[in-house]
Amino acid sequence: MTTPLLETDNVTYTYPNGPAALTGVSVRITPGSKTAIVGPNGAGKSTFLLMLNGMLRPASGEVRFSGRPLAYDNRSLRDLRRRVGFVFQNPDVQIIAPTVEADVAFGPVNLGLSPDAVRRAVRDALGYVGLRGYEKRPPHHLSGGEKKRVAIAGILAMEPAVFVFDEPTNTLDPASSEEVMELLDELAAGGRTVLISTHDVELAYRWADTIILMEHGRVLACGPPEEVFSDHTLLAAARLKPPALLDLYNELGLRGVIDRGVPPKSVLEFTDRIERETRGRAPARDKTGKIYLCNADRIGGDELKAFIERSTAEHVGAMGTRAKEFANRERILLEYTYGVIDKCILKALIGEDSLIITTGGMIEHVHRRIGEYSAESGQALAVIAVQESESQRPVRVPSRG
Repeated sequence: MTTPLLETDNVTYTYPNGPAALTGVSVRITPGSKTAIVGPNGAGKSTFLLMLNGMLRPASGEVRFSGRPLAYDNRSLRDLRRRVGFVFQNPDVQIIAPTVEADVAFGPVNLGLSPDAVRRAVRDALGYVGLRGYEKRPPHHLSGGEKKRVAIAGILAMEPAVFVFDEPTNTLDPASSEEVMELLDELAAGGRTVLISTHDVELAYRWADTIILMEHGRVLACGPPEEVFSDHTLLAAARLKPPALLDLYNELGLRGVIDRGVPPKSVLEFTDRIERETRGRAPARDKTGKIYLCNADRIGGDELKAFIERSTAEHVGAMGTRAKEFANRERILLEYTYGVIDKCILKALIGEDSLIITTGGMIEHVHRRIGEYSAESGQALAVIAVQESESQRPVRVPSRG
């Protein structure tokens, strides 16, 4: 069993003159996981998260980081908060400096880094969240999504092992919400552990590896999203509805339209399942489209635009803030800005070619996701690196014999 990075053991907490906020909460958070704490308002989600970096201290029970109980002296808490970064629901609570640059520099300066190291940390963090060039802007002139990214950059500059987000998409419009969740995917793809709290079951279902369902300060369930959200009794106890995709899948299963198995987490998985069930095991298609993959850190704008002009790619998408920033700067028109991999797979399955622009660890994430899909579906899809002069890197499908 994997050793937990964060762990709570029978934690309780009561606010002064208030009801119990947490009652016997015991959870384990493994390294590199994506965990969503889900529940209605007042379930204890925020209180639980505040326990994880020592902003609240349990009335009883224990919180452990890397197997060691938290210590609550000033020095220990400073070290813990560098390793467990917390992004508040309202970024205005977190942003305190008169400029973006000064705010992001606050943490590294307090860690005692040299001026050169602080500048590098600020530059890298702002580049990661797509806000390079915003250094001198006053935070109150930014949009809600931009403020959220400034808050994330301020934590990122301290290089924590764990990111904790309290309602990361609260008050954001749909486009900004998708951008923030994609940024969280980037963090996870880079090996960081990410926790969020949310009452949005749709978001939690498609994003998380693990769901912790809470109500009235108690943990009702902990497990994979498809298991937790399929239990209607638990959801009713938490005053939540199941995700629409999962609800439709379960209804089709109950009516005998499809055989029930592992529930789908995306439109792509759902359409594949329906196709197999209604046509029998779908044969491999005679012709599938190609998925071109470009690392925006290793190609020039003119070179990429020339490639787009001469290639057969009919659809272009960008994943990650740096890739989107690159596409915007080079005036490359994007059709897809979220859900990019699945949308390009869907196009490939009907014989159309696509281009994915991304950076860093997301390159391997694209290969891994398409490889997993190919192995599960039996439909081999080719991923072609733009920088390799269109030499194919086919996704290998395990033998079924």
